[in-house]
Amino acid sequence: MALRRCWRLARFLPRLPVPLVSSSYIGRVTVSSFGNTYSGYKKSEFQRMRFSSEARNTDVDYEQLKRLLAEGKTAVVDVREPWELREYGFIPGSVNVPLGQVSSALQLAPEEFREKYDGEMPRQTDNVVFVCLAGVRSKTALNTAASLGYRDVQHYPGGLQEWVERERHK
Repeated sequence: MALRRCWRLARFLPRLPVPLVSSSYIGRVTVSSFGNTYSGYKKSEFQRMRFSSEARNTDVDYEQLKRLLAEGKTAVVDVREPWELREYGFIPGSVNVPLGQVSSALQLAPEEFREKYDGEMPRQTDNVVFVCLAGVRSKTALNTAASLGYRDVQHYPGGLQEWVERERHK
């Protein structure tokens, strides 16, 4: 019954203009809801940018991660289990938050996060890099953080395996 009322009411509401795109490229489209002008993107890429919660440039290589750690401008979150840190080692300066706890951990108060994970909680505006053993779990954590509103999130696809190999050759 309530649904019928909604449909009846919907007839009288003004329709919002939706741009129709028939070609495979979007020439120059202004999206008023975002206030930005996008030009020259493939249609699928344009839709991914508008509707995806995933950040655009998500991969960080070894040199970038080393530079970010040296500058102190990033929070590195290791999403492996604690036994894996003891077994395989960890990246100095990283905070261990197991993958199963990432969603709840990023919603804690900063004091609770510090107490539970022994590190500073990243803010939603901070650059956050997720790390795991081989880059699979870190990608999942990245998507979780992006869905919670974290803007500048990345992951290290080489994971600790690449980190250890590169550090060994130094």
